Amino acid sequence: MTFRSIALGLMLAGALCFSGGVQAQIAPDDSGSGTQLGILDENNSGQVGWVTLFSRGNSTLVVIDLQSEPAGRNEPAHIHRGKSITCEDIDPKPSFGLADVVNGHSRTLVQSPESKLLSGNYSVNVHASAQNIKHYVACGHLYR
Repeated sequence: MTFRSIALGLMLAGALCFSGGVQAQIAPDDSGSGTQLGILDENNSGQVGWVTLFSRGNSTLVVIDLQSEPAGRNEPAHIHRGKSITCEDIDPKPSFGLADVVNGHSRTLVQSPESKLLSGNYSVNVHASAQNIKHYVACGHLYR
């Protein structure tokens, strides 16, 4: 009985150490809460929400949460160079592609550090559809 208890305790300790190792992927200066910024509607879409950036070392997890996205729609999203909160003066060529916003949500691991994305030189832009890519429905300026 004692041997089984010791073996079980060692297995549990090993499992706890392993699960703690997964958390080490978060950058040392990241509290885990991320940087959350607002996204405003464009062209009277009514779609507003948040973009949250989570540092992952030299990469950044970008999470978009929008309200009022029409049901069944897949809306392309990108990070563009530009300082405009309303996406008026952004470079039309995306700097980073993001997963489409579906049911109001998108999650993408971007191969760029959070500090670069939050430099004030980028905006998140959501488009109406792949067929109507020039029609913007939401935009958020990235800055710290």
